[in-house]
Amino acid sequence: MATEERRSYADGFGQVSRTVGTIFRYLLLASTLFGLVILSILLVYVANDAIQPLTADAGWHLTFLLTFVLPTLVTAGYLATADVGALKLGATTVGLLVVSLLFSGGVAIIFVEVLPALVWFAYVLAFAVPVAVTVALQQRSHRIPFMTRFVVSGLAFYGSLFGFPGIIGDVAGLPQVVPSLAAVVQSSPVVPLDWVLLMLTIGVFAATPVALYASSISDRRTGLSMGVVALVAIAASAFVGPAAFGVGSVPSVILASVAVVPTAAFVGGAFTTRPDERVGLALPAVVVGGALLGEFVVDTVGYAGPQSWVDWQFLTSSHSGTAADAGLYPAIAGSILLMVTVAALSFPIGVGAALYLEEYAPDNRYTRFIDVNISNLAGVPSVVYGLLGLGLFVTRLGQPAGTILVGGATLALLILPIVIISAREAIRSVPDEMRQASYGMGATRWQTMKNVVLPRAFPGILTGTILALGRAIGETAPLIMIGAPNVLYSFPNSFDSAVSAMPLQVYSWASYFATADFYQKAVPAGVVVLVTVLLAMNSIAIVLRNRYQRET
Repeated sequence: MATEERRSYADGFGQVSRTVGTIFRYLLLASTLFGLVILSILLVYVANDAIQPLTADAGWHLTFLLTFVLPTLVTAGYLATADVGALKLGATTVGLLVVSLLFSGGVAIIFVEVLPALVWFAYVLAFAVPVAVTVALQQRSHRIPFMTRFVVSGLAFYGSLFGFPGIIGDVAGLPQVVPSLAAVVQSSPVVPLDWVLLMLTIGVFAATPVALYASSISDRRTGLSMGVVALVAIAASAFVGPAAFGVGSVPSVILASVAVVPTAAFVGGAFTTRPDERVGLALPAVVVGGALLGEFVVDTVGYAGPQSWVDWQFLTSSHSGTAADAGLYPAIAGSILLMVTVAALSFPIGVGAALYLEEYAPDNRYTRFIDVNISNLAGVPSVVYGLLGLGLFVTRLGQPAGTILVGGATLALLILPIVIISAREAIRSVPDEMRQASYGMGATRWQTMKNVVLPRAFPGILTGTILALGRAIGETAPLIMIGAPNVLYSFPNSFDSAVSAMPLQVYSWASYFATADFYQKAVPAGVVVLVTVLLAMNSIAIVLRNRYQRET
């Protein structure tokens, strides 16, 4: 038969050969492996210069080999042969712990150095009150007309955040008559401690998902109990952290809220709902226990570790004229503030534009022209967006050069086409049958978008946004064009403050301070920190993508 022959001929395809297909498959595999090997060699080379593992004592290597490396490999190997699902569960737990610890450090930097806890609490409260008013009005939507609800909700948000006449009165030169709720809270004569304010905001934000997760597993009463336990644990961290680890109350509360409590909730839920795979939780226990045991043995015996440039001093110090004293702390804080600004500007605009173009815009020449331009803008070099930011925000609008607002707005323009394209693809992936079913049940287009399309497309939208933020955090040319300082010795304290960033700091070390010490020590250390942050952000996108694929 023709299908059993090694070579045959098919109309439209030419000669069909299994040999050619096999060769093509292995060529693709070879090219993939070649790229991975080259990238791995580069990363190992940079990491070796930054961490210098060979400078450690032989006893240090032997200790961690016996307490950390070998137990981890043995446990992972056993799980791989026994149950791959258990291995995935253990690896996910380890990744969640590592990534959450990294992000908790970034959040702690913001509240320790930049944003006072009272200001944060005031604006969270000022935002929560009108949200409660809006929800209450929505529950009575059958009695109150839409325009009445819309106007009352808008006035509630405006008055709570700005007061009356607020920013409109500032433009018109009118005096403030009614202060905003945020201003009233900040001027209160009695103010709780900073860690209490963070516990009432970030702690509640962390305990609420724990309660909902526990409720989905068991019942509502159990969920409420677990939420209370999580909140109590966060409050207790304010005392345990300073006493046991020498960490301040504010960082301890943030660490417990962002890293410890979510990881513990995930482990508890997995242990309860996945009995066949719970053995995989032995992997994070071995990893954490082995690392702590190795550190204890090394400190007890007195073995010298690697003379790494990525140490606590490097992460908590500002720039210096000597490589030994140089640090990345202000640049790390600057990158975090820039990403917050970029996300706040690009996410709502990009998702809104994508939703309009996919669901509301007619198919005509105008929309097709917009589609082509969005695709073209996604490939424009970043330096062009730097010139755009300089001309638009600095020259035309008169904003100070090199500030958080200007830098964040410029980077938001850079990734906005990427956010729009990824959001459109996610919205387009929602089956049209689901929309038709929603319309068939009498739902309006807005109700269909809110209850059907956006919830199903949100994981894909979030994945694309995180990957776009990963590109923005590594950009240097736009920041140079808008006049951001190469090095920064102090932290920015407002949106009008000058800001630097990690890639700009590394660039300045490699160019303006291109001595042997800077080039061989500080630059590799900065690259390792930057790559670690990028990998942490991309790992979140990968997890969201995989979960979305499983759900679909």
